[in-house]
Amino acid sequence: MKHGGDLTEAEVRSGLPGRVWLDLSTGIGPLAFPYTPPADEVWQRLPQAGRLAVLRDAAAQAYGAPLHAPVVVAPGTQSLIQLLPLARPARQVAIVGPTYGEHADCWRQSRAHIVMLEDLDGPGDADVVVLVNPNNPDGRVWPPERVLDCAGTLAGRGGLLVVDEAFADLTPEISVAESAGMDGLLVLRSFGKFFGLGGLRLGFALGPREIAEKLEALLGPWPVSGPAIEIGIEALDDSAWQKTARGIYRHLAERLDHLLAGAGLEPVGGTPLYRLVAHPDAQAIHQRLAAEAIWVRRFDDAPNWLRFGLPGDDAAFNRLASALQTACG
Repeated sequence: MKHGGDLTEAEVRSGLPGRVWLDLSTGIGPLAFPYTPPADEVWQRLPQAGRLAVLRDAAAQAYGAPLHAPVVVAPGTQSLIQLLPLARPARQVAIVGPTYGEHADCWRQSRAHIVMLEDLDGPGDADVVVLVNPNNPDGRVWPPERVLDCAGTLAGRGGLLVVDEAFADLTPEISVAESAGMDGLLVLRSFGKFFGLGGLRLGFALGPREIAEKLEALLGPWPVSGPAIEIGIEALDDSAWQKTARGIYRHLAERLDHLLAGAGLEPVGGTPLYRLVAHPDAQAIHQRLAAEAIWVRRFDDAPNWLRFGLPGDDAAFNRLASALQTACG
């Protein structure tokens, strides 16, 4: 399965070193949270349980979850996606898609039968339903009331709704984290995308308690590093930075929309951290952009789609504009 963010393929194909590339292949925000470098002692000692508890509380407050709701800390939501079939085995899993492919892949490896749904309605007899909200890559959004109705239906027969809110930081009004802890609902939250610190590898799962305890047992006693704990606490507590970042990201997304439309690329969807466009010559455009050392996301199963992450400054926008003129001209 191909993912964005790894420039190895780009380097091999072009011979150009990674430092020269403008990497727009991920949904990681270009604004890195200005964290305070952790003290030397944080690097030298094992992660402290007390500080991990502080991080859990900071995540619950930042995401609007009840303080009593169980919060699992993990090295990125990808690890939680991989462990969930072990923590909560299922015979049949319904996934609303097309969406992030790792969900289906990880459940399939556990030998669950996968059913793809076009919408949240009609989960049928599935033990587990997976919803990415907002969806990746098309940005579809489901209102909280529909999500919670589905979770309640599943809870009534012992099922589980997994809501992956990896890109919900820009639209907190759609989150169902405030209901975390209720039966039948598990919410996944990504840290690195919104805070622009994908390399930190930090993510969270919120409730229910039985599944949270199993996930924690699978992760072991030191689920994330001490520096990740300290940076996570600082970032999640900084509501002023978060508010400012939301405004900047929305402005950058609007600017990117204008640039892509001007190049003749049809808007399909996206979130404020990336934009999805269509073009019948998308694969060739991808290659032409790569020739200009600009790496964007392509899709083997949707060859007319391209996904663009946000350029972070004027220089990056100008570079992309020039390359698009050549690639789409």
